[in-house]
Amino acid sequence: MTVSSLVLKRGCDWMLATSILLSALFAGLVATAVTVAIEKWGGLIGGLLGTAPSTIVPAAIGMYMVGGEDALVTSMSVVPLGMVLNALFLGAWILFPRVFAKTRSPLLAVTVSSLVMWAIMGAVMLWSVDNLFAFMTEKTLAAFGFVLLFVVAVLFNWKPQAAPKGSKSVSTLVLVARGSMAALAIGIAVWFSGQGQPLLAGLASVFPAIFITSMVALWLAQGQSVPQGAAGPMMLGGASVAIYANLAMWSLPAYGVFLGTVIAWFGSVLGWSVPAFLVLRNVHKRANIND
Repeated sequence: MTVSSLVLKRGCDWMLATSILLSALFAGLVATAVTVAIEKWGGLIGGLLGTAPSTIVPAAIGMYMVGGEDALVTSMSVVPLGMVLNALFLGAWILFPRVFAKTRSPLLAVTVSSLVMWAIMGAVMLWSVDNLFAFMTEKTLAAFGFVLLFVVAVLFNWKPQAAPKGSKSVSTLVLVARGSMAALAIGIAVWFSGQGQPLLAGLASVFPAIFITSMVALWLAQGQSVPQGAAGPMMLGGASVAIYANLAMWSLPAYGVFLGTVIAWFGSVLGWSVPAFLVLRNVHKRANIND
């Protein structure tokens, strides 16, 4: 290996390590906000607005910087389908507590079964995506994933349930654990992208670290009803991540990391998070549900 190639390799390794660390750090910091938002404002406001694109932002930036446009587009194309998995994962937290109500540890049973369900569906999704690419482009797949996510989220929120505020504070230890899990997931996602595994990177970027830690933390601190009430709004709010992925596939290569990220984030928040909150709030008012 020549001196120039060695320097280039070390430079690439340094850029990869830096992208992973910065992406993971930012993801961990922003991830802790959702639990606090739900605790303070209730499941409707905290669940919807608290799931605005956050960890996907450093993930997309890291993937683009490390893997380039092709890796970004491929990884982002599976994010909407990954959010469908997360929607079903949250749906399990609405339905499974009733199934495991008489078990010795309902929280443990719901946690393990929902994660196992997510892992199985994730493996099936990755296998399916390889076949779907023979019939559609990455951008078409991303659009299809959003439509499917929209249908699932609307069905689960069609009959709203109370989404109360928490009456107790979530412990600092739980918040730190939550941020650490999110940071680890995003760091792994960026690393996969740097290793030429964009599909795994896309799936890892939407690993439900935020959702699982939110549900467990809220259950432990507030009881079963608070996470159950927040699951539906979080599911609907999470669709903004799918919109972000669709926009980022175009905006980052077209306008660069900074401006492209701003366009994708504001496009997803103003185009989805805020309108979804207004619609769901109106639905709750009509149903005479006090959140």
